[in-house]
Amino acid sequence: MVIAFALGLAACGSQPQLSDAVFTTAHRSPGEAARHFFNSHPRPQQPLAFPHKTHIEKKAECTDCHETVERGPVAGIPSVKACMICHSQIATSKPLIKEVTSYSDRGIEIPWQRVYGFYPESHVRFNHAPHIRAKVDCAACHGDVANMTVAERVVDHTMGFCVNCHKQKNASNDCLTCHF
Repeated sequence: MVIAFALGLAACGSQPQLSDAVFTTAHRSPGEAARHFFNSHPRPQQPLAFPHKTHIEKKAECTDCHETVERGPVAGIPSVKACMICHSQIATSKPLIKEVTSYSDRGIEIPWQRVYGFYPESHVRFNHAPHIRAKVDCAACHGDVANMTVAERVVDHTMGFCVNCHKQKNASNDCLTCHF
């Protein structure tokens, strides 16, 4: 549509005027709009190589660190204080833990990047809590994080993916269950 509009202007002898680096009110660029349209997510670059596998092998549960997952919509990215609950005493001499401790000592949160999430224009209202209560395994939506060193996006959260799961679990597929 944008291309057709620009071609139409060119045909009329007018040149389209681009405003100060804003493509639309929802997207900064045509590339961003295309990524959102095709549900393409960039691979997050994490500040530390968080070893999920090591923590799971030590019998940590997802909910031990992602504390809010059972209470509300967002699993939450653990704060550096949550890390220090254990790591003020456990494995303190390891280089990775020294980096975590450095963030804590400076009073700075570790700048983790989200691995999963929905773009705002999807109008998805996802809530982790009912999925946890229904005993949906975290791996069903997040892949085998227990065997990953650093969490990666391995499950594509398309509408079809969610609808199929809801059908299998006899959960509501009413539009307002997930969308606003």
